[in-house]
Amino acid sequence: MSTCVFVQIRCKPGTTYKVAEKIAFEEIHSEIYSTSGEYDLMVKMYIPEDEDIGKYINDHLLPIEGIERSLTTMTFKAF
Repeated sequence: MSTCVFVQIRCKPGTTYKVAEKIAFEEIHSEIYSTSGEYDLMVKMYIPEDEDIGKYINDHLLPIEGIERSLTTMTFKAF
């Protein structure tokens, strides 16, 4: 079973649409949203069970050009 995480992304000014396109091209997301506030995008991802979550995000998402900062929220089964 995979782990669901939400990654909020702050993009360099003027790069939000390009960053979203690059994420979509990599096909590592479940959903991508444009957001208001401190962060520009929110990406819902399912991390494979056998992967280290931090390493997976560092290796697959954060190298995308235009990402300035990120904030990852882990989810846990509550019920």
